[in-house]
Amino acid sequence: MERLLRATAEVEARHFWFRGFRSFVVPLIHHATRARSGASILDCGCGTGSNVALLGRFGRAYGFDLSEAGLRLGREAGRTRLARATVTSAPFPSAAFDLVTSFDVLYSLHQVDEQAAVAEMYRLIRPGGYALVNVAASEWLRGSHSVLSREVRRYDRPALRALLTRAGFTIERLTYTNATLFVPMAIVRGMQRLRGLPAERDAAAESDITLPAWPINTALTLALRLEGVWLRRFDAPFGSSLLCLARKPE
Repeated sequence: MERLLRATAEVEARHFWFRGFRSFVVPLIHHATRARSGASILDCGCGTGSNVALLGRFGRAYGFDLSEAGLRLGREAGRTRLARATVTSAPFPSAAFDLVTSFDVLYSLHQVDEQAAVAEMYRLIRPGGYALVNVAASEWLRGSHSVLSREVRRYDRPALRALLTRAGFTIERLTYTNATLFVPMAIVRGMQRLRGLPAERDAAAESDITLPAWPINTALTLALRLEGVWLRRFDAPFGSSLLCLARKPE
């Protein structure tokens, strides 16, 4: 996991996937915080804390993660509102946050911990507040990156909806993302599975987060940003990720 965090930290400001991700989540973050001046925001499983910096544009943002390596990298980058904790038992009071986020964390948890993490998010959110969740989608898109990120599962729309509604949330938005990349990703990931997925420590597992040549990176960034504009009004019927905005009832 430390190798994944280091590789991610090196490219996340410029890599097309992370640029696209930010295009997808920013409108939903704005929606969740627009009625709250000085919103309190918490990122659960924050890794190196780069998304805490993004969330800080919308309020007072904090993050926590279990990985010492991730937190160390975050603090080396100047991020101070980070704590070490597990997503199943966060050291914060109940109903303390207007928005709680979970970006690419739940799919790496076994079922008991997955459900406990969602219940913990629900506890942390004030009545009327929001949860913003991003997970990997489509089981048959499993590939080399799945090895480093330790995927336990990939979700479909009914599975993610059921997980969050069982915890008490109401769903306000649930859409696939990265639809623009779906066909080439399906081809590449299928070829990876045919060759055999790499061992956890194999450097080949990092291929999905290597920064492409700038013309390719720029073109894919533009494609995902255009998809982000489209997603402001419409839901995508397929994609490599699922993004959900859920609300805790008043």
